[in-house]
Formats: sequence, C-alpha cells, structure tokens
Amino acid sequence: METRTKIAIVTGGSRGLGRNMAISLAQKGIDVIFTYNSNKEKADEVVAEIKSLGQKAIAYQLNTANVSSFEGFIKEATQHLEENTGSPNFDFLINNAGTALYSNFEDTTEEQVDEVFNIHYKGVFFLTQKALPFMNEGGRIINISSGLARFSFNGSSAYGSMKGAIEVLTRYLAKELGPRKIAANIVAPGAIETDFGGGHVRDNKEVNNQVASVTALGRVGLPDDIGGVVAFLCTDEARWINGQRIEVSGGMML
Repeated sequence: METRTKIAIVTGGSRGLGRNMAISLAQKGIDVIFTYNSNKEKADEVVAEIKSLGQKAIAYQLNTANVSSFEGFIKEATQHLEENTGSPNFDFLINNAGTALYSNFEDTTEEQVDEVFNIHYKGVFFLTQKALPFMNEGGRIINISSGLARFSFNGSSAYGSMKGAIEVLTRYLAKELGPRKIAANIVAPGAIETDFGGGHVRDNKEVNNQVASVTALGRVGLPDDIGGVVAFLCTDEARWINGQRIEVSGGMML
C-alpha cells in the first residue's frame, strides 16, 4: 500500500476560503504549500496551525497576477520539496487566489478588466502550466469559480465572466490531462462571509440578508462550508469526479 504523504499547493491560503482549504487538506493528512499576497503574519499563523495538526506546511509570497514570477515560485517550491521529500513533485493544485471587483458594466474600465483577467484567468492558466511538469500522475487540479458564473448580480459582469472562462478551461484541462490520470474540477462557492471584497457579504447587513433570502438553506455561506469540499476532491474517494462544476452555495438562486 502507498504510504507517501500527498502534497497540495494552494494559492491565496493565508485567509478566508484559502485558509480553510489549507487547514481542511491538512486534516485529511495532506502536506500543504500555500501562497499569500502580502500578509506574512497571517500566513505564518496558518503554517503553525497546519503543523499543530501534524502535517508539514510552508508559505511563499506570490502575486498571482504577475505571470513572470511563476517560474521562480515553482523553482523555489520544487527545490524545497526535493530537499525535504526526495522528489520535486506534488499531487494537488488548488487555484484559489483572487480579488473582488464590484463595478457596473457601463462603468468598468479597461484597467479593471485587465486586472481581473490577470488574476482570475491568465494567472490560473499559466501557473497551472508551470506547475504541471511537477504534478504526479493521478493528481488533481481544483479551480475555484463562483456562483456568479451561473447567476447574475449587478456589478459583477467582469468578475463573473472571468469565472465562467475558468469553468470552460477546467473542462479542457480534464480532457487534455486525462492520459496522465489528472482530474480537473471546479468548486463554485456562493456568497461567503469572509473579508473578500472588503467584507462585502459579511459586514453589509443588507447584502447579507438579500443573499440569505435567495438561498434555499436560508443563510449566507461560511468558510467551513467550502474547505471540506475541496479537501474531499483530493481524496481517493473522489477519484472518478472529473471535469465537473460543484457549486457549494446552499442552493442560491434556484
């Protein structure tokens, strides 16, 4: 039986959903490499929490909008793995890092669209491409989308459409990487109470109540509702799930 500890890379793992994903993976016995954009203190807290669960963890600073930095990040991470495990390879890639944009279509600028594109599509595309040579056969790619790729709220045209593009890309990854037994899936959260977008859903009571009113289960989502689903997709029980979009929204906008 295989006893090697599996390893996941999570982008944007220092806070919010990414933090919950990283910890949920550790709870499944998976070691974690994750990235953070600017808050090293929060990243160090997540590293310590994962280590307290008996798993290994390390955090790297990475701006996922800056494609030119990816080669250096992958080199640093794989060298770390080579030195500590005897192999530069890993098993799971969770493309989670992102930022919010609330802007009506008529008011959205070219600069804003470029920024959302770089983070939510171009960054995911090329980080995955750079990481693939080091992904073990039978690995998993999990791209984080949004309920906003299925339903529409004013002010999310750029963000929602980029997430829609990621959903199409994920199906292509599932198709093209099949010969390596690598599965690719989407997890699409609904509205979640985090600091994402400046706490837009968490701290704005009107928005929070509106979301709860259109959710079948009657409340806004929490990070704990999401991380376990991502971790499950990295287990052997999920081996036959491929090319799928799994919305985790409590039944928003049914």
